[in-house]
Amino acid sequence: MRRALALVLALFAAGCLGAQTRSRAPLDPDAPGKWESRTTMTWARQETAVAAAGGRLYVIGGFGSTAEPVDTVEVYDPATNRWQTVAPLPKEVHHAAAAVVDGRIFVIGGYTGRIRLTPLATVFEYEPAGDSWRTRAPMPSPRGALAVTALGGRIYALGGADDRPSNANEVYDVATNTWSAGNAMPTARDHLAAVGLEGRVWALGGRESFLGRKYANVEIYDPATDSWRTGPSLPSARGGLAAAALGGNIFVFGGEAPFRIWDATEMYDRTINTWVAKAPMPTARHGMGAAVIDGRIYVPGGGREPQLAPTDVTEVFTP
Repeated sequence: MRRALALVLALFAAGCLGAQTRSRAPLDPDAPGKWESRTTMTWARQETAVAAAGGRLYVIGGFGSTAEPVDTVEVYDPATNRWQTVAPLPKEVHHAAAAVVDGRIFVIGGYTGRIRLTPLATVFEYEPAGDSWRTRAPMPSPRGALAVTALGGRIYALGGADDRPSNANEVYDVATNTWSAGNAMPTARDHLAAVGLEGRVWALGGRESFLGRKYANVEIYDPATDSWRTGPSLPSARGGLAAAALGGNIFVFGGEAPFRIWDATEMYDRTINTWVAKAPMPTARHGMGAAVIDGRIYVPGGGREPQLAPTDVTEVFTP
């Protein structure tokens, strides 16, 4: 009973006392980049899947202020600065992840439920031209709060959790609609981020649980050798961050830990093999995604405080 009460109090405090945290990395004064705001989403949401296809930004599923999962899909057109609603997901889902192959969006895993979370193995494919969804072969292991990225016609689904953190590295072949197992991640974790860069898969950050251990780990997977190596650690350990690759560099955004939420924008600079800080996010957030369109990184929605605090902001970063 005391343990349960302590957990409830900790969760309440974390939701009320989230201190905004800046990056620990050295600021890049010569090229900090620039943030701008765009038209807000129709609905405030967090724990969404985010993807870019055909020059447009998609925000998929998640939950709002009631923490009920939704099937809502909104698309943003940078040319008109407008959002519109398109065909909903076949199932309400939050904490899913999305990747794009040949212009099609694949939404993988996640949870359904509000209090009792049920991990999903579902794979839904969206065809923008027809505004239609179809169900594809499920993941071998159901999990939510995972990260996915696409390389060479395959989608790598990393980590996440069912009833405990996973180190799964499951690989979906889009052409054959089949799954296979890759060498497992060295670190089991959920609420991580992932990007593909120059034939490698980067797994970034994550956590053991909301009150448990947070990770600054960066682990890099080479599909050609089915092997992992350790990359340069993030400046701060955290979960719920977003990531994108642009111009040969990797960018990470936001994140959370109990009592803290990040407004950090950080870039891995390959020329000096270290992370540097860029201009901080206007709105500190976690539980969002990031996607690249025409040399800019769009970061929509997310939670403004640890735990539940959805926002409708749309912010775009130009390096």
